[in-house]
Amino acid sequence: MPVRRSQNWLPSIFNEFLSNEWMDKANVTSPSINVIESEKEFKVEVAAPGMTKEDFNVRVDEDDNLVITMEKRNENKEEKKEGRYLRREFSYSKFQQTMILPDNVEKDNITAQVEHGVLNITIPKLSEEEVKKAQRVIEVK
Repeated sequence: MPVRRSQNWLPSIFNEFLSNEWMDKANVTSPSINVIESEKEFKVEVAAPGMTKEDFNVRVDEDDNLVITMEKRNENKEEKKEGRYLRREFSYSKFQQTMILPDNVEKDNITAQVEHGVLNITIPKLSEEEVKKAQRVIEVK
């Protein structure tokens, strides 16, 4: 019987080309992300069909990065079924994306909401005056 091996050292196009029933597929599907910039804000859109707000965790970490985590567990149950399972499917998906936030954003006013299968994150920008106030000059002695 052939040995299954991870092909992580190959570029993903080779994994798809060489993949067969004896090889694990190394690349995993992750949600699509759009980042849109306007004068006043950045918007991040994450495709998340079937996900609810309870499936997401959006936070700013200690390094001022935006961390988006989503985790979904589905269990297909058939209640009141006599007999034993010959096949029962469980579904579990987890995704995490870390994005470096620019210096000119209001980290305390970031908002997120799920609507029509899309996680929308709004990151307001600081005005030029607020950016200048946030800078501090260090006296050279």
